[in-house]
Amino acid sequence: MKPTLQTEHLVLRDAVAEDVARRLAVGPTSPEILRAYGQVVSGPAAFGEPEAERWVSWLTAHPNAWVIEGEGRLLGAIRLDNVNHDDKRASLAIGLFNIADAGKGTGSEAARAVLRFAFDRLELHRVSVRVLEFNTRAIRLYAKLGFQVEGKERETAFVDGKWCDDLIMGLLEREFLAG
Repeated sequence: MKPTLQTEHLVLRDAVAEDVARRLAVGPTSPEILRAYGQVVSGPAAFGEPEAERWVSWLTAHPNAWVIEGEGRLLGAIRLDNVNHDDKRASLAIGLFNIADAGKGTGSEAARAVLRFAFDRLELHRVSVRVLEFNTRAIRLYAKLGFQVEGKERETAFVDGKWCDDLIMGLLEREFLAG
């Protein structure tokens, strides 16, 4: 069981069965957010109980994934992927559902809590992120947290009729502690 992480405005917790109905009530993820991940939605996204159940099951099975909850409602999810205890590294991914919740500090508050967990409890040395080059909102967020651009993976996603690059950003434990 993963620990619940509490911040000033958020609770990061394991998904539970009741979250199927709560996720269903949120509805589909905003097209603007999906585009930031490299997904292009041409029409209304189908989102029903099977999708909500898959989301809850996937988060429950993931050893380092949390529901982001604020003001009593589901806002998104955050996770540490590819945790490698030998090399003391992992990658971070954050996803909000609604574009109206973006730009309010939710992502940075959730990320700080998970990074603290990664460096303190998992004793990791580094955490990385991959972000599409046009996702300036996420790039600013990661830079604010101390992540540095380490490289670029060329033409990783075909979005809006053109190939886009992924920026690779990294944060070392000492940089996080200094920040």
